This record gives sequence, structure tokens and C-alpha cells, in this order.
Amino acid sequence: MYMMTMLLRYSSFLIVFVFLQNISFSKALKSSFSVEMIHRDSPKSPFYRPTETHFQRVENAILRSIHRANYFKLDSNDVESTITPASGEYLLNYSVGTPPVQILGIIDTGSDIIWMQCQPCKECYKQDRPIFDPSTSRTYSTMPCVAADCLSGTHAFCNFNNGKHCAYEMSYIDGSTSEGDFSWETLSLYSSFKDVPVAFPQTVIGCGHNNVGIFSKQSSGIVGLGMGPFSLASQLKPKTGGTFSYCLTPMYQGDRKPSYLRFGDRGEVTVKEAVSTPLIRNIARPSVYYVVMEALSVGSKRIEFPRNGENGNILIDSGAALSYLPDEVYSSLEGEMVNEVKLPRTDSPIKGLRLCFAITPGEDYHIPLVYAHFKGGGTVTLYNVNTFVKVRETTICLAFRSGSEAILGNLAQQDILIGYDTQRNTVTFLNTDCTSEI
Repeated sequence: MYMMTMLLRYSSFLIVFVFLQNISFSKALKSSFSVEMIHRDSPKSPFYRPTETHFQRVENAILRSIHRANYFKLDSNDVESTITPASGEYLLNYSVGTPPVQILGIIDTGSDIIWMQCQPCKECYKQDRPIFDPSTSRTYSTMPCVAADCLSGTHAFCNFNNGKHCAYEMSYIDGSTSEGDFSWETLSLYSSFKDVPVAFPQTVIGCGHNNVGIFSKQSSGIVGLGMGPFSLASQLKPKTGGTFSYCLTPMYQGDRKPSYLRFGDRGEVTVKEAVSTPLIRNIARPSVYYVVMEALSVGSKRIEFPRNGENGNILIDSGAALSYLPDEVYSSLEGEMVNEVKLPRTDSPIKGLRLCFAITPGEDYHIPLVYAHFKGGGTVTLYNVNTFVKVRETTICLAFRSGSEAILGNLAQQDILIGYDTQRNTVTFLNTDCTSEI
């Protein structure tokens, strides 16, 4: 009897020990790293123009976000812009192939694949950097039509004209397109804290041989961070556990500090003060990150958001500076700001912004806090850095516009750590100082 009891205890100990070992082993296997997000107006960016003034950069960012909202068909206003929607706001340096070749891609949370220009280029837009030649890489391989990745790809199809291999096609509302081979290649990201590249073999990448439209010569293609299975975030999921986050430093106030995109354990937002809300897959736009915002509060006024059935009612977009609100929500917010802000009204120097106030340089002024209430009870504070943008030395404007739907733009996301957990389908917010995040 004694021996049997001891044996059972020993067996239980072994089970617990093996279980704990497996947990430790799985945590050890989870890749955890940070990469710098290069803002297009940063001196590190090829888009940077030293001759532009600070306020010219602000104006261009506003016009780009208006164009991007037109791209999503969410802007209900009539404002023209010559800024391309594919120009994006943040860039990512990565490398592909063996030996590795540096690529600069536009980060897009609204896109669900990674694609770059490739040789031979039958019809490509002009690119400043050398175009990737897959024939020089030992780890590049085209995808057969029968591959599971090809059969499950939304933008993938079988190209019967050229050896029955998998191809892809991306079409944008402005008429721009990218076509080429759906392929496997080693993709490497340079970790900002490990100081070494982190390699991911067999990453699905679109190798574009026909890329036409209003793409910018400074970049090599798009790095999709959306919810689709072939975005960068989704493909890293087996290694990172499906968690990533970013913290956007203030872009147009004081000295610009880097923003970082973090994956794995470093991408988890677990601080007690953080608030979470369910991540909603919108049937109409399945690759975009939607959540449910229940209301905005300004002072004692609570402005309710319209519901959208089972779908989310606001998308989180790092690629646009301005935020968009449904018409009736915007009107109420504007009205409350007129009541609360004790500054003289002034005309906007930028077409597209409606509510502006005159300020005196060096003097303090009061902007009321705005509280964003999300499904699940979480509330996020929006400070003046999130709600107003300084467009001239003596003028600030409300960084929101009215639209047919709602977008939480990157100005509204500044100094908020935003974590995405695609395993639990949640988005987590934490008000913080993003300049201290690495």
C-alpha cells in the first residue's frame, strides 16, 4: 500500500513536471522582438524632404488621410487630394532571400498580404532601391497551384500560362494593381533590442512582376498587417503566439522619437490599468481591425455611437492621420468642443478641417479630455495630442472629420500602447508615454 501511494505521488509529480516543462519550452520557442516603424516624415525615411517646413508636413499628412478615407470609401465630404493612398504613414525595413536583400515596405494595417517588386519586371513603377531578383536567392521558391497556401489565398489563383504555378493579384480602388508570383521566401526582421536579424523561412510573399498605378518610388511594396492569413502578423503567429503591439510617439510635437512594432511576449499588453475590447471581423472588410466603440464623452456629455449589427463600428488604422466619425457623432463632438474650448474661433488654413481655434504661442490653453468607451466597459482617455493638431504657429484644429463610417487614425492613437491578440481576438489599450517604449 505504501509503495502504491509513493508510486502515485511520483507519477503525479512527473505529470506536473512535464506539464511545467512544456509551458517553459513553449515560452522559450515564442519569438519576441521589436522593430522600428519609420514615420514617413522622419529623417530616416526616403520620403523626408529637408526643404519642407513642419507645417507643410502636417498639411500633407492631413491630405493623405483624406485620400486614404476616400480609398476606403468612408469620407462623405468633397475634398480633393493628389496624395496617393499607397504612400502610407509608416515604413518597415526588412530583408528577403539568401543572401539577404534589404527591402523597404509600407506598413498597412488595412492590407492582408506582403508584396514587393521583383525581377523580371514586365511593367513596374520606378523604384529608387534595386528591385529584388529571386533568381539570386537560394531560399526562394514559387508556389505550386496545389499548395494549401495557394488554395486558401483570397488574392491567389493558378497561372496556367506559365508552368501552373500560383499567382496573386491585388487591386486598389484608385486603379493601382500588383500582380506576380505567390511565393515562399525567407523574411528577416532586424530586432531593435536583440541587435540581430530574426529570420522566418517559408514566408508567403507576393513577388510582383506587374505593378502599376500611383505607387511611390521610395518604397518596394506593401507589408500587410491585417487580419488575413498571409499578412505579416498572421504568418508570424506560430512563432509569436499571435500577439503584437505598437506605441506611436507624437509625430508633430517636439523632437520626433521612434515608434516600435513589437511581437510575441514584448507585444503583450498585460499592465493592470490596460483595457481590452473584442476584435470584430467585419464581413465587408475581413482583413481590417474593427472594434465596437459605444460612445465618446466630453465633460458631462455622452455621445452615443450608432451600432452596426454584429460588425464593428470603428476601424483602427495606423495609415491615416485623421480620425473619422459618423456624421451625427462628429456634429455632437464639434458642438461640445465649441462649448468647452475658451479660445477664439478661426478659419482653417487647410481645406478639410472644420473646427479651428486661434492660440498665442507660449501661452497655455485648455482642451477638454475626451473619453472613448469601448465594448466590454473599457475607457481610453484622449488627450489634446489625440484630439487636436497644430496646423500653424497660431492655429490648432480638431483632428476629426465626419464620414460614412468611423476610423481611429494615428493622431488619436499617439501615446497609447495598442496590443492585438489574434488568438483571443482582443485589442488592448493603455495610455502611456510612448517615448519610453522600446
